[in-house]
Amino acid sequence: MTTIQKKLFELRDEDYAKFQAKLTPTVDPELFIGVRVPACRALAKDLHKNDTKEVERFLLELPHKYYDENMIHGLLISEIKDFDLCISELKAFLPHVDNWAVCDIMSPKCFKKHKLELLPLIKEWTESSEEYTVRFGLEMLMSHFLDDDFKPEYLKIAASVHSDKYYVNMMIAWFFATALAKQWDSTIGYIENNKLGEWVHNKTIQKARESNRISDEKKLYLNKLKR
Repeated sequence: MTTIQKKLFELRDEDYAKFQAKLTPTVDPELFIGVRVPACRALAKDLHKNDTKEVERFLLELPHKYYDENMIHGLLISEIKDFDLCISELKAFLPHVDNWAVCDIMSPKCFKKHKLELLPLIKEWTESSEEYTVRFGLEMLMSHFLDDDFKPEYLKIAASVHSDKYYVNMMIAWFFATALAKQWDSTIGYIENNKLGEWVHNKTIQKARESNRISDEKKLYLNKLKR
């Protein structure tokens, strides 16, 4: 085993591996080591801080065998401070992402300081033919462009994604539910005018009605807009 594989197996929890396999049905259950997410995060931070050479070797070892290796890979990328290097590592890794959990664990810290450079990359990712590359692009759009930097045109990026992939459509619905919570006036027209596919439309309303950030009055109104 590689050094990082050994470290992961030292943190193994077989019951958690079975639990995680049920939550991530697109991955072979035999490929879960069973490392809990907080332990994964702690290991990634320790490796990034104290063993940069091993990290460099590991990031080149694609594809990985185990789900937990991919989780660590995503977390290590999230720790990279240099924007260009982070993007380079992402482009190498995204084609190997095969589940929602690894996709969603990635949240590069350097993105907050490079939004102008990030936006065209988000557009590129959301136009990909790869399911989890699209999901990642949508998640980055949701995470970085629905607050102070928001422009109504950003909603069009998400609305322009048309997919038959469940995990892409779930992210579109999550994006628009979050947009309703943060930018109601600009977003509600997408629901009122049926600009989203029927499944995404109804899932957006469901997720918005589950949100604590949307008033009861608005939830009642959204309920009337179900298709």
